Amino acid sequence: MSRLRRREALWFYLFASPWIIGFLVFLLGPMIASIYISLTDWDSFTPPKWVGLQNYTRLLTDDPVFWKALWNTFYYAAISVPLGLVIGLWLANLLNKQVRARKVFRTLIYLPTLVPLVATAMIFKMVLAPSGPLNDVLNIFGIPGPSWLLEAVWVKPALILLSVWGAGGATVLLLAAMKGIPRELYEAAEVDGASRIRQFWSITIPQLTPIIFFNLIMGLIGAFQVFSQVYILTKGGPNNASQTMVPLLFDQAFSFYKMGYASAISWMLFLVILGFTLLAFRTARRWVFYETEVK
Repeated sequence: MSRLRRREALWFYLFASPWIIGFLVFLLGPMIASIYISLTDWDSFTPPKWVGLQNYTRLLTDDPVFWKALWNTFYYAAISVPLGLVIGLWLANLLNKQVRARKVFRTLIYLPTLVPLVATAMIFKMVLAPSGPLNDVLNIFGIPGPSWLLEAVWVKPALILLSVWGAGGATVLLLAAMKGIPRELYEAAEVDGASRIRQFWSITIPQLTPIIFFNLIMGLIGAFQVFSQVYILTKGGPNNASQTMVPLLFDQAFSFYKMGYASAISWMLFLVILGFTLLAFRTARRWVFYETEVK
């Protein structure tokens, strides 16, 4: 390398060093440490005791709460993510039309995503109370409102309802993508006699698939890592009906001080998220379309 190239490389690593140090100290280092801790019995007060794969064996064969939390997480992700995508797409399509005060509507739809999640959860805790506003509205129509957060059959739908509250983020991305679709495509479809519904399914949806795919991946990762809503609203109750993976991990680590067991849960969660993410990327070849790609 010439003197100039060495100097440029030095300046590059100098400016990148804060990120590199942060990555090594706060991400890669703890990840490697958690692999070791997951193979030990450690309560954070005494030295770790090596137990090998015992924590993983217990998770898979002798912990019904883990399987309950895993099922609840699958249930939450399988409903909340597609529902959020559908609602986001519907709202984006409405906001893409020429209507009065559409800028105001865009702001109102995106505003909930700016509210801190803890504050949103506290508000929904009041809304979903047995004598809360939601049940008051249901009573007007003669429908007896359930105890949303106290009954096992309703607690997961209540959490899913809260997840829909943040659909504004996906809406903004989809709306921006809709604005980028060439108008000529719709004009050509109109000449061919295509209806509005046909244009939506044959032009709009294919053009939006990269953004839909992005929202799908981010939604899956977020759904599998759901924590604040569960911990604030139910703490996993009633009877673990709303317990999910991250609150379970948190309880094992900071309530029972089973750091090794909690680390094993974290790596199981990592493998689950990795598996679903790889599956999504694998299937994306069949339904995600890019402008520069020929299929």
